Amino acid sequence: MSASFSVSGGRDAHEPEATEDDHLVPAPARSFEEPSLKEKIVSAGLWTAGLGWLAPALGSMTLVYHVVPAHRVNALGRAYCRVQIALTGNRWRAVVHPTIDPDRPYIFVQNHTNHYDHVLAYNATPHYKQGLELESHFKFPFYGWFMKARGTVPVKKGERGQTSDLTQRIKREIDAGRSILAFPEGSRTRTGRVAPFRKGIFYIARDLGVPIVPVAVTGAFDVMRAGSPIIRPGNEITVYCDEPVETAGASDEELPELVREVRGAIKARIEAYWAEHGRPGPAR
Repeated sequence: MSASFSVSGGRDAHEPEATEDDHLVPAPARSFEEPSLKEKIVSAGLWTAGLGWLAPALGSMTLVYHVVPAHRVNALGRAYCRVQIALTGNRWRAVVHPTIDPDRPYIFVQNHTNHYDHVLAYNATPHYKQGLELESHFKFPFYGWFMKARGTVPVKKGERGQTSDLTQRIKREIDAGRSILAFPEGSRTRTGRVAPFRKGIFYIARDLGVPIVPVAVTGAFDVMRAGSPIIRPGNEITVYCDEPVETAGASDEELPELVREVRGAIKARIEAYWAEHGRPGPAR
């Protein structure tokens, strides 16, 4: 499981890759519609159920992880994710490329949609997926304690010169056979589309010779969007884990094209979803 932070672009650079502005155009999403009174009541019930599961589940796992390393009881995390998604009232499925090796560690790169991102892609493959998390978030009740006990890799927001340390921490996870889940957009989408990627995690993947798996999650923005507390049931969430992209041997000059390739694969899935499932009428 992972959280909202993603390593900043380049060699300790903090500017995202320059690209077209189509990610600023709001998608024709259900989550932009004004919720009815009934939808507000249903959403409140889903929040109550979700938090009623999250607090004791994360608390219990935190205690377990102080005794048994999290990767040795991965079934607990997988069960937590299944229930957390089910309590949103939405369907979930995964489409996984056949070349993804269940015994090989990867860096999974996922589009960043809402507060449920840390559970949406976890069960798509059998890999134990370690996350990156802002160090300040470890102070949050339940969630922060859980992520720290789980061994989540801490990141200091906006601090230059930490790439070497992050690389070594991620290397230890990879060498132990564990994968990484990262969100290179850096923050949740406000439009439902895929924002430009920061490049730091791609440099780290290249330096460690680890393949990157593009992960596109569709349907989640219809469930809930940044800026709105409304949870909408009755959608289908699909997690696409596409063909791994090899990074070993790529030069600094070739890295931007690799970033475009991975982002392009994710963006194509997201845009295809909106073309097929978008609501009629202009999005706000």
